[in-house]
Amino acid sequence: MPKVLIADDEDSMRQLVARAIAMDGHETVTAQDGAEALEILTRENGAFDLLLTDIQMPVMDGIALALSVARDFPDLTILMMTGFANQRERASNLNALVHDVVTKPFSVADIRTAVADALAAKKG
Repeated sequence: MPKVLIADDEDSMRQLVARAIAMDGHETVTAQDGAEALEILTRENGAFDLLLTDIQMPVMDGIALALSVARDFPDLTILMMTGFANQRERASNLNALVHDVVTKPFSVADIRTAVADALAAKKG
């Protein structure tokens, strides 16, 4: 069962995404921001199959989180989410590190497909 870490500062978004991908049998762990996500990753020694993170968050944003994760846990697949076009452009600089950026708002089907694609790419 793939293990997915979800980082988003919006409680409702975190819950929606966790429920959506749990429908596909994924184990989910959630974090309120990038700093908490990095703390969880460090404590679990990077034992996740996918990091699904919002870009714009307080404390540590998704870009800073992705850079830290790529350095400390290079085998972890990263999938980002954003509702802001300018944030998507910031993430484009991370193409080598990030599997994809999902634009909010998205449907449950959209996020499930994005997660499945990211996990499939990791296996390939």
